[in-house]
Amino acid sequence: SSFFYRMGGRNETTVMYFILLGFPTTAEQQLLLFSTLLLVYLLTVLENFLIILIIQKNHSLQKPMYFFLGNLSFLEIWYVSVIEPKMLADVLSHNKQISFRGCMTQLYFFVTFVCTEYILLAVMAYDRFLAICKPLRYPLIMNQRFCAQLIAGCWMCGLTTSSIKLSFIAQLSFCDVDKINHFFCDISPLLNISCSDSSLAELVDFILALLVIMVPLCTVVASYICIMFTVLKIPSSQGRQKAFSTCSSHLTVVILFFSTTLFTYAHPKLMYTYRANKLVSVLYTVVVPLLNPLIYCLRNKEVRFAMRRTFNCRR
Repeated sequence: SSFFYRMGGRNETTVMYFILLGFPTTAEQQLLLFSTLLLVYLLTVLENFLIILIIQKNHSLQKPMYFFLGNLSFLEIWYVSVIEPKMLADVLSHNKQISFRGCMTQLYFFVTFVCTEYILLAVMAYDRFLAICKPLRYPLIMNQRFCAQLIAGCWMCGLTTSSIKLSFIAQLSFCDVDKINHFFCDISPLLNISCSDSSLAELVDFILALLVIMVPLCTVVASYICIMFTVLKIPSSQGRQKAFSTCSSHLTVVILFFSTTLFTYAHPKLMYTYRANKLVSVLYTVVVPLLNPLIYCLRNKEVRFAMRRTFNCRR
């Protein structure tokens, strides 16, 4: 898994590949786990693809709210595709190796997509704030150009954050320890097996994780506090219910995504526990992406109506 060379009077090492330990399973459990994960992955991709298709085909959904939802679905297709195909292959395979470059590539794209999703969910909360609290100015502010700039900004923040984190992690030495106690290449497991001083990489990771989680989270909380006060001022109960219904699906997705990822990424390396982190990682890499499209379809009347109309037209 590694080769040694002499440099400055001491042995240095370059890791060629890692072994992803994943979840210990018996032969009988392997097939069940593989079938379940494959079904979940295919359903997740299909659900998100259908949401993109429904938004594109229905003129009634050509609004900023659904433009952002379409981008969230596009993001989540790639988000699960970075993790789950390799995870599926490892469930049935005895050879759970991943090359050093493959590991860094997987980590780079995963961190990019996670960071982008944090910021995109904050942008969606800001969109709801403007729609409910500033309805007269909303069409002027949330024009097509500004929406495109917000999406580009989400991706740029995600790519920049990931590049900074990877520039520190890729420089670490891993010696003979090539076993990663996880089902994909994540930051904390890599920091835990490094045999060089990882304190700077850990500090950079922790600061960036806090920034990329807490700034969007504060934006979401501030937006929903303003929304709540505005909605409570609406005299009719029907008006209040309608205003809350446009936010409920997004708020549910935010709570699911932030609560699971906050547990994993917003704590120092010393507080890391393999079993707890692996179980929580399954939630935000497998379960939450499966539930998100269902939440938007079940809790949003406009999406449900557009879905029925799309499939009735096709028939």
